Amino acid sequence: MTASRLQDTLAGTERVWGGWVVGPTIIGPEEFAAAGYDYVGFDIQHGYLDDADVALLLRRMEHVPIATAVRVPSTDPAPIGRVLDAGADAVIVAMVDSAEQAAASVAATRYGPAGVRSYGPLRAGLGREPAEHEARVDVFVMIESAQALAAVDEICAVGGLAGVYVGPADLALSLGHRPADAWTAPVVQEAIARIADSATAAGLIAGVHAGAGKPAKMAAELGFRMLTLASESQALRHGAAEILREAR
Repeated sequence: MTASRLQDTLAGTERVWGGWVVGPTIIGPEEFAAAGYDYVGFDIQHGYLDDADVALLLRRMEHVPIATAVRVPSTDPAPIGRVLDAGADAVIVAMVDSAEQAAASVAATRYGPAGVRSYGPLRAGLGREPAEHEARVDVFVMIESAQALAAVDEICAVGGLAGVYVGPADLALSLGHRPADAWTAPVVQEAIARIADSATAAGLIAGVHAGAGKPAKMAAELGFRMLTLASESQALRHGAAEILREAR
């Protein structure tokens, strides 16, 4: 069985650093790869992308040396199957509040009789063996609500998960705080730390949408292994502002 780039990278290092793509461009992933990032996430929950856009981008990225993940808005197996058929290394399923939803997320990546994924590989390089298609896919579910926090141990016990992935902004809102306070409000910080501890205790990878370097450093100290730093739009804004500051 050929492991995915993400699996190979996670097996060889303590933590991986990621970029995020919200628009239909191949330049962003290439620049993240050139900068030394380990993976790039494509966002079809909040980004200006759908699963068909991401499938095309993934096909074009076959020779870009970076791992890939796709955030999907639900457990719907159709878009999950399409991005996996196009070669995504992982899916990150948003707004998972229960063990039942986590199990549905896993089922969407497994063929029958164990799951509900329909067979239809699009990328020749992936081969034709269903067992290999399943084995190379990592499934992460997002913990980003008070309900999910209460069920985190049950969620982490679901078979077939590679890890959990924290959405700090929605978690903060669910706990009565502003998204901007996600990394400063004690109750949210405690919740984030608890999720990391639960994932680690279950033998899963703890991931987080840090959004910037300083929160990512804090999260790494809490035991998170998969850390998303910034989107291509954030990186462009930050770089453009810095260049203008230097010029002035």
